[in-house]
Amino acid sequence: MYDGPPVVVVGNGPVGQTTALLLARWGVPTIVLDAQDRRTPVGSRSICQQRETLDIWDSVGAGREIADEGVTWRVARTYYREHELFHLAFADSGSSPFPPWVNIGQARVEQLLDERIAEQPLIEARWGTTVTGITQDRDRARVETTHGSIATPYVVACAGAHGDVARRAVGAEFEGRSFADRFLICDIRCELPDRELERRFYFDPAWNPGRQVLMHPCPDSTYRIDWQVAPEFDLEQERASGDLDRRIRRIVGDRDHEVVWCTVYRFHSRCATTMGAGRVLLAGDCAHLVAPFGARGLNSGVADAENAAWRIAFELHGWGRGLTPAYDVERRAAAQDNLAVTTRTMDFLVPQSDAGWAHRCAVLERAVTDPEARTQIDSGRLYAPFRYGDHPHPAVGAILPDHAVDGVRLRELARRGLLLLSRDPVQVPDLPFPCSAVALPTGPADELGLTAGEAWVVRPDAHVAAAPAPGALGEAVGSLLAGPGLSQ
Repeated sequence: MYDGPPVVVVGNGPVGQTTALLLARWGVPTIVLDAQDRRTPVGSRSICQQRETLDIWDSVGAGREIADEGVTWRVARTYYREHELFHLAFADSGSSPFPPWVNIGQARVEQLLDERIAEQPLIEARWGTTVTGITQDRDRARVETTHGSIATPYVVACAGAHGDVARRAVGAEFEGRSFADRFLICDIRCELPDRELERRFYFDPAWNPGRQVLMHPCPDSTYRIDWQVAPEFDLEQERASGDLDRRIRRIVGDRDHEVVWCTVYRFHSRCATTMGAGRVLLAGDCAHLVAPFGARGLNSGVADAENAAWRIAFELHGWGRGLTPAYDVERRAAAQDNLAVTTRTMDFLVPQSDAGWAHRCAVLERAVTDPEARTQIDSGRLYAPFRYGDHPHPAVGAILPDHAVDGVRLRELARRGLLLLSRDPVQVPDLPFPCSAVALPTGPADELGLTAGEAWVVRPDAHVAAAPAPGALGEAVGSLLAGPGLSQ
């Protein structure tokens, strides 16, 4: 059992909350610092929670409740002016207990994670505590705050876009660009039974010419609507003139409605030049900012949290060594991939040149009658877990497919410590933490792609770390616990 000083988590949003809960699950105490005086649950903010994110939250006791309270949307429709160009219907969840996507406001997610934190004696939340500096040496980090100094073995900085103190601590620049166009975001409560299970994306509708609108269903008959607006857009003037009400009625008609929340955003594409150095790791918006089309912000931040938590826990328990440097390698690669995807999307949604606008208009016009042109439309490729590295084996680096054997999900077994998969029984190495070995029947093994001549080593974040011959399992496990975490 680890009995040293707590890990410090900076930022008590969903990424910080998830980090603390995951560390507590491994028996590691945390102090969570936040500059705000208290939680302020306002606005939908990040609403689209992906299946694997729900899976991570389920490992700390919150995933099922978040999924049950959220709205599971089944169809994504894309329009150009009055024409529906195409729609995507999501298949069922297969063996996963969670749907592909659930819409639920970030504020409610934070409340549910707070409830799990309140049950956890290993987590101490300190509100009203601003971090003013972070330093480190070989043996520890020190966090300076408005209420004193804290010595800690590790810092996980989930301080959001304005986490300059944490970025300076690892010597990171926050490179990238911001988009001049602005987006008006409103939460509208209204009965719209024909749209309660659909996401709708509109290019150039008559009621927002030359720009786009995105509409998502949320719980309690609430809809999140995002309008692209001009750079000089003024929300208060829009309210005072009655233009906001007219804007909303062009979508909901003459139905009664309530404006629950409104704000205006500019979108950014930025990534820290390093996401970790020594005993300080950056996660979530503190490390990367992406446009929201494709729901890659919060979902990738939660994946950051899981990657950081198991590495830190294994280091502190003495179960592995040299594990945390690979956090930067893996999660920065994931962040760069998200940036590349969302930059392509924004280049289509908000072209930065006359040639770009001409291409966008031509593609949309052709797409009304030409199915091939529809493949060139980019309204946001939806988030999926990142595959780490470029190993020639297709499974290595990828998240383990969600299969169950004898009623037990393989991902659950992996997240308890380590999981070894093969077609034939293998000997479990003598390890100081839980390790499960499962011999898969032919059918499930074939579905996974597990061949007779290999065994899979699955990490505590449910990513496949190696696919050695069964006789080399011990060496592969040793490599995982002593290095970058993926067989090269």
